[in-house]
Amino acid sequence: MRLGAALLVVWLIIGAIAAGQRGYYNSSHANCAKAGTVFVTIVAGPLNYVGANPKIHCTLPAPSK
Repeated sequence: MRLGAALLVVWLIIGAIAAGQRGYYNSSHANCAKAGTVFVTIVAGPLNYVGANPKIHCTLPAPSK
């Protein structure tokens, strides 16, 4: 169980490094798509270095008038 937890932590750290290298943390303009892309990049982990480039596209409904 400890090995699995350690592997999961390392996996997520590698994903976070990949997101940083792609400049996802530098933008001050945060939206649904940006947050989703950062999340899936972190979850993809080492797969980012073998060609995975996950992107999320989403639109939020506009508030009613």
